[in-house]
Amino acid sequence: MSGPQTATNDTALSGTGGWPAVWSIAMGVFALVTAEFLPASLLTPMGEALGVSAGQMGQAVTVTALMALLGGLAIVPLTKGIDRRRVMVALSGLMLVSNLAVALAPNLWVLLAARIGLGLALGGFWAIAAATTIRLVSERQAPKALSLIFSGVPLATITAAGLGSYLGGLWGWREVFAMATLLSALTMAAQWMLLPPLTAQAGGSMAGLWAVLKRPGLGLGIGVVTLIFTAHFAGFTYLRDYLEHQQLGLQVISLVLLGFGLANFCGTLLAGRLIGRYLPKVLLGATVALLMALLLLGLLDQGSALLGLVMIVLWGLAFGGTPVSWSTWVTQVVPDQTESGGALIVSAIQLAIALGALMGGVIVDTSGAGAVMLASGLVLLVATLILVASRRRLH
Repeated sequence: MSGPQTATNDTALSGTGGWPAVWSIAMGVFALVTAEFLPASLLTPMGEALGVSAGQMGQAVTVTALMALLGGLAIVPLTKGIDRRRVMVALSGLMLVSNLAVALAPNLWVLLAARIGLGLALGGFWAIAAATTIRLVSERQAPKALSLIFSGVPLATITAAGLGSYLGGLWGWREVFAMATLLSALTMAAQWMLLPPLTAQAGGSMAGLWAVLKRPGLGLGIGVVTLIFTAHFAGFTYLRDYLEHQQLGLQVISLVLLGFGLANFCGTLLAGRLIGRYLPKVLLGATVALLMALLLLGLLDQGSALLGLVMIVLWGLAFGGTPVSWSTWVTQVVPDQTESGGALIVSAIQLAIALGALMGGVIVDTSGAGAVMLASGLVLLVATLILVASRRRLH
């Protein structure tokens, strides 16, 4: 396979010519996020097969997130002189190896080792994805392009949560990871053929990351992001366990998770239309909606099934707009250092995923999944209060 010709500058890629490349990045997001959260939808069968508890199995998400944190921080300094196309293809290759190793893993330790590779690929890819995307299209098209690549997140949620759970029950969890391996191969091929060679942005270094972090409002925003994503992923990692606690069958659970994913997708599309003009309101509104949903799920526990379903859909809708909104926010706060800003926010998110899965694992093994949802709601309450009190400093 031969890749596209080198563009003389970024403006040469603007307009329709850059959209196939944007689609290949969206495909990478989809494949990586699908792989990241497959253990959450296959928690019970994977745990039973490997002889571990749900809380222990959930640490497959924690390990991935911790490695993604390191990958997100390291990718910009370590690859500052390397073509972004080659970096993205290499990271997709690392994802492929990880998924294949998980499919063949004989025990939890081998599986966790395999997830280290996925974490590094995930963090590295996310760190440069937004910055690369906005170089592929015109400034006017940037919000639409970012919305497109982030639509890979809810689509992956649908696949990992709904389809992954169903296929895992039908065929087995190892077969599901084998399918993820094939998806990784297709992603590599698409990126090699469609992404143009792109030089790295100047200024990539650990000192540069620290300097960017000290920009006005950025550190505070990163802190709020960490709280929001910790709460979300504490709940999401153990959502299947929560639904099983409601004594729902596998088909019903798969449909509920599918509904969550569809709502997530709609939330991403809706946010993509609104963030250009109403970004501060979207950031606050999504956080408040998440607070309501998770807090009520924790309080309901085995209460009204219908209200619980409504809250899960609201949760999915609200979180759909969260990643794209905060990623757009960071490109506006540090428009001259979008790769460094992206690396910082991705690392914060991955730290939050690790903290969420770890916190949720401890709580679910001691107090149950309902308590996880309640704790997540309380964390979101703190995030909401900070966001309300600091709106002027963040914008």
